[in-house]
Amino acid sequence: MSDIRYWVGLSLVPEVGPVISRKLLSEMGSPENIFRAGLKDLQSVKGLSREKAGNIRNFSLWDSVEKIVKMTEKSGTRVVRYQDPSYPEVLKEVDGAPIVLYMKGDYIPEDRYGIGVVGSRKHTGYGEAVTQRISWELASSGFTIISGMARGIDTLSHKSALHAGGRTIAVLGSGLDVFYPPENRGLMEKIAASGCVLSEFPPGTMPLKEHFPRRNRLISGLSLGVLVVEATADSGSLITANYALEQNKEVFAVPGNITSQNSEGTNALIKQGARMVLGASDIVEELAPVLRGFIKRRGGQVTVELSEDERAVCRFLTREPKHIDLLSRESGLPVHKILDLLLALELKDVVRQSGGKRFFLS
Repeated sequence: MSDIRYWVGLSLVPEVGPVISRKLLSEMGSPENIFRAGLKDLQSVKGLSREKAGNIRNFSLWDSVEKIVKMTEKSGTRVVRYQDPSYPEVLKEVDGAPIVLYMKGDYIPEDRYGIGVVGSRKHTGYGEAVTQRISWELASSGFTIISGMARGIDTLSHKSALHAGGRTIAVLGSGLDVFYPPENRGLMEKIAASGCVLSEFPPGTMPLKEHFPRRNRLISGLSLGVLVVEATADSGSLITANYALEQNKEVFAVPGNITSQNSEGTNALIKQGARMVLGASDIVEELAPVLRGFIKRRGGQVTVELSEDERAVCRFLTREPKHIDLLSRESGLPVHKILDLLLALELKDVVRQSGGKRFFLS
């Protein structure tokens, strides 16, 4: 039996989740060794009860394992093990990270600069416009947009990232061969072609309600921070925000109309301390300490190519911080336009921002 089958088998053992599986792997080295271990050796692992050890010893779902492996091969899905180089390093920092991921497309190191974008399935026109604008700005600046490919805000964020020519990752609450919602089949194929689609659920798994909180923890786990665009008071998007807080990730929220149900969740997040976001630059400002060297290679600085508009803005900047309003007056550019240019310059490490929307040359 091949090594990958033992990994899939371990992920299917009843009552033995990722945390215990990782302890077992640490103690015994490989899934094959785990399945070959005696009951006494298994029970010596902290947290593994006699019942759970028995579940490993008596595991009998090898026909299901064989079916899963054949389905992945047929559909072009890769099984990525926890120890594989292609397993997202940032996800390993999350308690309960899956020991196996099913993946189409490629996760690349630059995807660690990802922003989760989530929100209501039944969005308003305001939510649509904001999602498209901010997701496009972030993707254009080199961030990877991470979402769950649900209807509404998720779908808009993925499409906006693709439109910007950027990268996007879709995390599913079903198997990769189950297209949910069905109208997003084409979108999933586009994401897999230029980014990555992944799931911890094996092929054939249906999108059950209890799967989505598990999916949400992966969205936040893969992200530097999570942006909630629109959310009702009981929205599943708030679950993603809570996971982000537990994982010490930043939480961002777009303010909304105080009379709109779709803004109750986001406005509540802001009251509770989430960073209010009016544009992509607010996210960059909050994450600035983490983003230092975003576009630097090991061993030195990249030679940065600037557009004509970016060079024009730089002519009005000095080593002393200047407020955005002053830069707008001096350059003759509207504030929203100059903010977009300054965001691009920040990510190229040409410009830095001090408090209160004040910018200076690096």
